[in-house]
Amino acid sequence: MTAVPRPRCIALAGPTASGKSAASLALAQRWPIEIVSVDSALVYRGMDIGTAKPTPAERAQVPHHLIDLIEPTDAYSAAAFVRDATRLVGEIAARGRTAVLVGGTMLYFKALLVGLDDMPTADPAVREAIEARARHEGWPALHAELARVDPATAARLAPNDSQRIQRALEVHAVSGQPLSAWQSGRSHNPDSPLLPRHLLSLEPADRAWLHRRIAQRFDAMLADGLVDEVQRLRARGDLHADLPSMRCVGYRQTWEALDRADGPDGAALTDLLADVRERGIAATRQLAKRQLTWLRSMPERRTVACDAPDALEQVIGVVASLLDSTHRTP
Repeated sequence: MTAVPRPRCIALAGPTASGKSAASLALAQRWPIEIVSVDSALVYRGMDIGTAKPTPAERAQVPHHLIDLIEPTDAYSAAAFVRDATRLVGEIAARGRTAVLVGGTMLYFKALLVGLDDMPTADPAVREAIEARARHEGWPALHAELARVDPATAARLAPNDSQRIQRALEVHAVSGQPLSAWQSGRSHNPDSPLLPRHLLSLEPADRAWLHRRIAQRFDAMLADGLVDEVQRLRARGDLHADLPSMRCVGYRQTWEALDRADGPDGAALTDLLADVRERGIAATRQLAKRQLTWLRSMPERRTVACDAPDALEQVIGVVASLLDSTHRTP
């Protein structure tokens, strides 16, 4: 009988509103862990309500990392995440603890597990030209153009997924090759500290359950002051709707609604809130669908039905099989 080595880290992934944060806090009550956020929105300072950022009390219970790193004017890439997460996993292991990577930014998980392509770097002039066209023609028109030059990428993107449409068109403009061609030859990242068997995924058996959770969470954000938070961000004067930070789900829809409210036919507050709610919930549901599609492409993951009555107990059981120091195998 030999002891199974304790993993340096475990990943807890899932669509938005699937209960990842609550599960990670429950794990922290049982094992010496530290949480590494895998969320592209939590890196921004001053964006707390719409990102469902852990509260100060929750962050006091267990160390959280990769939260409040940068200003909303700045950018944070998948490459930066891989660099920071890999460093943190090592530092946390050196402290005798286990890193639990928690979140739903699937590009970050993919970069960590699979690796990054040596794609062309961003070209500010090309990007600005694409953004200018989008302001004039709309993102659905640019999505249609992407479908002509890179049908494989366009097929997996929503017509209003501005950030990814922009990047795909930029790669094609700079390199002359579609984004899908750059991504076609990837294999698992041999340097990743995250082994596939340690990827735990919270997925609903009933999609309607997740939709109800999404609506409830968005309603809570509105009640907590999401519109006021976006108004404060707009009042800074250094932000605009095309920044990656302001494209985050919830922020984008609120910013656009406030633009309409500020126009000559400005809406009343009740109409504004109804507009934000409808568009925000729809966008969040689309995000969850994309997250689930990515997760289901990872057959090596271990799944737990997040809508099961004993979902939390199942998560704890899976993690116990990995972290219990008495667990042995022949």
